[in-house]
Amino acid sequence: MNNLLVEIVSPTGKLFTGEASGIQAPGVKGSFEVLRNHAPMIAAFEVGTLRVTSASGEKILFATSGGFLEVMNNTVSVLAESAELPSEIDVERARKSEQRAVALLAEAGDALDRERAQAALDRARNRLRNAMGAVGSEQEF
Repeated sequence: MNNLLVEIVSPTGKLFTGEASGIQAPGVKGSFEVLRNHAPMIAAFEVGTLRVTSASGEKILFATSGGFLEVMNNTVSVLAESAELPSEIDVERARKSEQRAVALLAEAGDALDRERAQAALDRARNRLRNAMGAVGSEQEF
């Protein structure tokens, strides 16, 4: 095998299992990519897009709200808080979530309320970007 074995799971179940030539994640300290023979590591990632390049070269994108990624012996295990294919995102629901988050942000009184509202807004906008194809175009790879 000249590739990685990648498995992506979330609370809703297993989303992807297969060989890949690489995976990119939106790390909390900056985006990173894992390729074959990467050093063992555990890393946290945040709201953004997970990009899997399959063994055949296909780009598979997942809108995620964060989680952890472990690399060990050319196996990448992704434990995502949430992850979904752009084609499975309900755009209308994501728009309503964005509107609610904007309203909550405007009304937020203390720092914790503002932080929670901003996180909700970031998640909603990430889902919209992925669903509408603004993220993950071939030019970004």
